[in-house]
Amino acid sequence: MSAWRLAETDPLPEPDAARPDRPRSGARRLLVVAAVVLLTLVGAGGLAAAGTGMFSAERPEGCVKPDRSLQLYAVELPKDGTQIRLGYGLTPETASYPGPTMEMMEGECLAITLHNQVSAETLAALRTNPAHPLGVSLHVHGVKYTQQSDGTVQSESFVPPGASRTYTWYAAPRNTRTGAQGTAGYWWYHDHVVGGPHGTQGLSSGLFGGLVVRRPGDPKPDRTYVTAFGDRQSINLRRGEATDTCDAANPQPGPTCLVARKGERVEFVVIGIGNDMHTFHLHGHSWADTRTGMVSNGQPFADSVPIIDNKTLGPGDSFGVQVVAGDSVGPGHWMLHCHMQFHSDAGMSTMLHVLDENGQMPPGMDHQHPAVADAGQPTGDSQPATDGGAHQHG
Repeated sequence: MSAWRLAETDPLPEPDAARPDRPRSGARRLLVVAAVVLLTLVGAGGLAAAGTGMFSAERPEGCVKPDRSLQLYAVELPKDGTQIRLGYGLTPETASYPGPTMEMMEGECLAITLHNQVSAETLAALRTNPAHPLGVSLHVHGVKYTQQSDGTVQSESFVPPGASRTYTWYAAPRNTRTGAQGTAGYWWYHDHVVGGPHGTQGLSSGLFGGLVVRRPGDPKPDRTYVTAFGDRQSINLRRGEATDTCDAANPQPGPTCLVARKGERVEFVVIGIGNDMHTFHLHGHSWADTRTGMVSNGQPFADSVPIIDNKTLGPGDSFGVQVVAGDSVGPGHWMLHCHMQFHSDAGMSTMLHVLDENGQMPPGMDHQHPAVADAGQPTGDSQPATDGGAHQHG
């Protein structure tokens, strides 16, 4: 109930004529309103944000205190040719693009301290307006946060060069009493400040990553990969040969080496970045079009759930896919690509390498990627996709 509604429904009695020093009812009503508003603001931590004209708590409702915390670093990575690349990492040395995949359970509250190690010179080179402030931020989809953790210029919740800031995320659970649907699902996080007020240059430079929120009982994968489909026909800001750098003798899992042993449960966090529409298609495998990508045994509505192997992806969208590697199809090099034909023809394609039961790469590793006809053209508003001659990954 608002303070104004409280004052209207609980009026004070009329002044006592025998006590002329007693304030009149209108004045007393204003005093009560002011007192209630003040107490409300102080209780919510709102006075701390008064300079921005916004009143918000330090933590979202339901988060009494963080259940755990972690450190995250924004750093500059080696350039792709002449193009600036940035990345998030749990340490400066492990920064990459995409950044580390975050995982939470519904009901959990997570405090992330972001350290900005990107130089002011680099950030100045990326901005589109010389008056725009220099900094990086952390903006997340799906979970709950206050405006102090929004990661925007408007809320002044960004991190200047050399500084640090803690963001609080709350994976709010389902509530059958209120009808709240909860936050379990496949989401993502990204910068919202670098270059301009929407962080376009930060996003297209590499400041993004995946977030998975699970419920108790959700199937747990053996491996999780993030695949961000973006502009200029790119996967994780790469295309053509640069999307797949797996070594046949010693494949190391990472953003450019999607590999699993036959029988392992593989999870993909699929993200749409940039401005283009895409479709996510994986050869030889299919999944249920549900929140988890799976249908639990015995569910009465199982026959009503579509089983798919291709799903449309728009800018800002995210969803999750879980498959059992090589299920019924065996080891092999299974293509993963956008099914918009001119996108795949331009190099928007990679492979899920399914190893045999002994962990050996199956024959056919000498597959060919399509030539990239327009290498060097931007993947976003200002960044190029990487061609086969140069690539950078964490």
